[in-house]
Amino acid sequence: MSLTTPSAAEEAWHLLRDLLADQRRRFLDVAGELDLSPPQLFALLALDPDAPAPMRRLAVELRCDASNVTGIVDRLESRELVERRPAEHDRRVKELVLTDRGRVMRARLSGKLDAPPAWLQALDLEDQRLLGDLLRKAAAHDD
Repeated sequence: MSLTTPSAAEEAWHLLRDLLADQRRRFLDVAGELDLSPPQLFALLALDPDAPAPMRRLAVELRCDASNVTGIVDRLESRELVERRPAEHDRRVKELVLTDRGRVMRARLSGKLDAPPAWLQALDLEDQRLLGDLLRKAAAHDD
């Protein structure tokens, strides 16, 4: 059995996958710390604190069926983090609005998740900028 040396792209992808897996653990840890399920965490982050959002848009953002969003929102609503309100333009459409408590929770989430991980902070400034440039370039080519 012969082992081939991975290409530069394969090696970079494997490293990136490992870093993403570490960040997934970080998201799960933060969710647990704040007594949120991962879907609840992602829903809170997806909602704009200053603008109502139709439930359908949240389903698209979370890449799940609208019926799943209903359960997620039910649990967030029971914790008084979001409210459902009829849309002004069409009362049949339910919009989600973060409550004051929901805004505070979202700010806590953002504070914990927006802080760069230790491995990134350990890079010198030039390498941080280079990594940012490379990631922007890669994101621009993502289909």
